[in-house]
Amino acid sequence: MGVKRIVINIDTEDTSKAEKFYGDILGLEVLMDLGWIKTYGNENEKQVQISFANQGGSGTGTPDMSIEVEDVDTIYHQMKKSGFKIEYGPVIEPWGVYRFYVRDPFNKLVNILSHIK
Repeated sequence: MGVKRIVINIDTEDTSKAEKFYGDILGLEVLMDLGWIKTYGNENEKQVQISFANQGGSGTGTPDMSIEVEDVDTIYHQMKKSGFKIEYGPVIEPWGVYRFYVRDPFNKLVNILSHIK
């Protein structure tokens, strides 16, 4: 028996606060909505990963989560335009990723990245 999925759960009294950041900008679909819990994701992309770190690389703090996207620049500009707090980058890192850090509506530090080809 192997792990099939890992889900990050963020405690909040208002699940609707996730809609603009995770739904509208990042394009995740609502996979489940029971009122008290709303799960966003991409039905076609199911990967299992969990990381443990004591820093985020390049002298940054450890992000609460990392989200790989196709177009970092577009997401960056949408986040900035929507008033989400950018905390780092965008920058090309020596280990081959292009990324920035942003605070989500729940004050979680999110690493938005793309692997450089």
